Amino acid sequence: MRIGVLTGGGDCPGLNAVIRAVVRKGVSVYGHEFVGFRDGWRGPLEGDTMPLDIQAVRGILPRGGTILGSSRTNPMKIENGVGRIKENLAATGVDALIAIGGEDTLGVAKQLYDREVNVVGVPKTIDNDLSGTDYTFGFDTAVNIAMEAIDRLHTTAESHHRALICEVMGRHAGWIALHAGMAGGANVILIPEKPFDIDRVCEYVESRFRTRYSPIIVVAEGAHPIEGQMELQTGTLDAFGHVRLGGVGEVLAKEIEKRTGKEARTTVLGHIQRGGTPTAYDRVLATRFGLQAIDAAHEGDYGKMVALRGTDIVRVGLDEATAELKTVPVERYSEAEVFFG
Repeated sequence: MRIGVLTGGGDCPGLNAVIRAVVRKGVSVYGHEFVGFRDGWRGPLEGDTMPLDIQAVRGILPRGGTILGSSRTNPMKIENGVGRIKENLAATGVDALIAIGGEDTLGVAKQLYDREVNVVGVPKTIDNDLSGTDYTFGFDTAVNIAMEAIDRLHTTAESHHRALICEVMGRHAGWIALHAGMAGGANVILIPEKPFDIDRVCEYVESRFRTRYSPIIVVAEGAHPIEGQMELQTGTLDAFGHVRLGGVGEVLAKEIEKRTGKEARTTVLGHIQRGGTPTAYDRVLATRFGLQAIDAAHEGDYGKMVALRGTDIVRVGLDEATAELKTVPVERYSEAEVFFG
């Protein structure tokens, strides 16, 4: 077989580990040939490929990002996008495609499978918001990066007697904020799943200052206040119809200063959470996903996504994997609230 591989959406620590595992096992165990498509779905749309053999994947295990490149190209919004992909797969002699990505990338994979394209999915997102799998690779690295930043903010907050806000990624799901905030000892954690009360946040801030300590507030980029309390910034839409977020931390800092009289500053981690070398956990999980993905492609088990359930790697339908986002449940957020203030 000749198998294509692509990485779509935002980059993520561990992508190269998946590519390496797919190619290493695919070549040495099954004797398959591989071709890499550059920049997500743009690659098969335009027939933009690169060689993908064992030599190409040597030394990439610890590297962040993706050697294939990525983009948020949505072929479903492009005229005859599916037809062009089918033509280019045929022209390059590709029998099957392994798509590594999050909700948007795998959503396209599902629609292509419904149109008779042989696709296997691998779940990738630092947000950990795919419902078909217990964890996605990239999440552990992002949490550890955010946790280290929070640890460092504590000392500055104490030295200057300021409220420090750390804005992390998380458009619709607050998993990074929840885990990093709990691990870093944050005094308030704000997530998209639960609209926050700015008055209550300010009470937590003042309570913390009364103990002669300075508060650390971790806020997901998609967190929002109870309707009518604050005016948040809005952004333009990407190819998948998502608003480009960012700015809630700065608005929050201004509100805290205005309401409490205490100095407040914001640190936006942004793409730092995506970058750098993956943790050991993410390297192992990504490698296991890659090994199981090539097994599925070899067996012709298409329309599936590999997933972590407990400690086992299983296969679930792409329709199940992309049916809904996995968001933070109320009971998990309640555990964190014990430490607020």
